[in-house]
Amino acid sequence: MKVGLLVYTANDREHNRKRPYASVRAITQQAEADGFDSIWLADHLLYRNPGQPTRGIWETWTVLSALAEATQRVEIGTLVLCNSFRNPAILAKMATTAEEVSDGRLILGIGAGWNEPEYQAFGIPFDHLVGRLEESLQILRPLLRDGHVDFSGRYYQARDCDDVPRGPRAAGPPLLVGGEGPRMLRLAAQHADLWNTGYMGEPETMAERFTKIEAACREVGRDPATLGVTALIGLWFPDLQPDRPRFFDKPLTGSPEHIAAAIRGYEELGVEHIMVQSVPYTEETRQHLTEALHLYRKSQRQASSASADPAHSSVRRA
Repeated sequence: MKVGLLVYTANDREHNRKRPYASVRAITQQAEADGFDSIWLADHLLYRNPGQPTRGIWETWTVLSALAEATQRVEIGTLVLCNSFRNPAILAKMATTAEEVSDGRLILGIGAGWNEPEYQAFGIPFDHLVGRLEESLQILRPLLRDGHVDFSGRYYQARDCDDVPRGPRAAGPPLLVGGEGPRMLRLAAQHADLWNTGYMGEPETMAERFTKIEAACREVGRDPATLGVTALIGLWFPDLQPDRPRFFDKPLTGSPEHIAAAIRGYEELGVEHIMVQSVPYTEETRQHLTEALHLYRKSQRQASSASADPAHSSVRRA
């Protein structure tokens, strides 16, 4: 199973100071050196709550493209792009280009969007969000896979559209859809290579989500085994930040050993990829997570060695 790190590009919450790109790059490069499989960026234009100053964030695709050049091994992904912010045909072109820049390391994550204040501030229609995504996916997937689409819908058109040249992978980057509502689950089952759910805590919190996505697959006539399941993990260190984040329902907490055991639990459930968001977002918490990652990798190696040992194999057969 792959383990990724959510990298922050928004202003820090405490002082609302900008997060310099140099620090974003440094954290990403350190994550790559520490053995993480992927890094992920959220997609927003601003954060605005009543009675609070507007909090800024860098534009996701620009930073993602820079990180594609700043790294060599890790996959780079969006968790998830807001569909309404970008024309889907142009987004396909952007994704194919990022595929080329990263030499085939992109995972294109997309969702319907939800944060109305940023829509209002930037003049983006805040209506029929899932309907717009439904049309977008009918443009994105064929352009990414085949390089061609001819589509005319209520919200988007891409008539006789070609996405050329093609990137390093013949089928383009994996397409990930994030969402939990019935319509979103159905769209993931119809169009996605990967489906993402969050915010998860202990592995058992996945049980209900697995039931729902498997039902959605069966509804559209798809074998659930052909859709990869990924999970965004909310990792909270209450000794370092006493207040639980409002967007974490039942977060994962505990020692590096406990976190490593939870990661193994996700693997045993059949999750293909987890992405971890640590709170607070500090060097100390990243070190704890890195220690847990190394413990998990060690247990993987031990399990692999044990299964390859003839004596162990004979005992299992007996």
